[in-house]
Amino acid sequence: MIIPFLKTRRSSKITSLTSPGPNAEQLQDLLTIGARVPDHGKYHPWYFIVFEGNARREAGDLLRQAYAAENPDAAPAKLDLEAENFLRAPLVIAVVSRIREGKTPEWEQILSAGATCYNICLAANAMGFGSNWLTQWYSYSPTFRQLMGLETQDRFAGFIYIGTATTPNEDRERPDLSRIVTRWTKKSPALNTGGGK
Repeated sequence: MIIPFLKTRRSSKITSLTSPGPNAEQLQDLLTIGARVPDHGKYHPWYFIVFEGNARREAGDLLRQAYAAENPDAAPAKLDLEAENFLRAPLVIAVVSRIREGKTPEWEQILSAGATCYNICLAANAMGFGSNWLTQWYSYSPTFRQLMGLETQDRFAGFIYIGTATTPNEDRERPDLSRIVTRWTKKSPALNTGGGK
């Protein structure tokens, strides 16, 4: 049943993801499901970059270059660590947000890219894999975006790490609905959650 699945969904710890990852058919399904999200105007304001096999290490060379360029005092050990980022799971899918010209507002296009990230996570979990949607410094690095060949309007919405989880996902505290839900009426103002207390 999909409702119990959604009620217990949890991101896997990145340190728990190992081989095997999705096979070619499963990857095709993940990308197909990732593209099946709300997309006002049918703009598909996102695209995917797949890192698997040795490509993860080759992309790591670009991570090293970008980090070194933006952190000239970084120690060699730190550069080695950053170069291994995409080796933490057998499959990494980058979702790139690309704003298209047209009537659909930019914000809606960005939200669509976020929905794509989540759909991929859900699909991976439904297949029995663990997943983790990360951004980290390289999502915001202009140097890495340039080295990857992204265009100026492109932004990384996130990197989806997918593999076989070696440890069970521990649940965490979720928001108390009484603090985040209000039933609107003319006489009742919107819920103010600023400050969280």
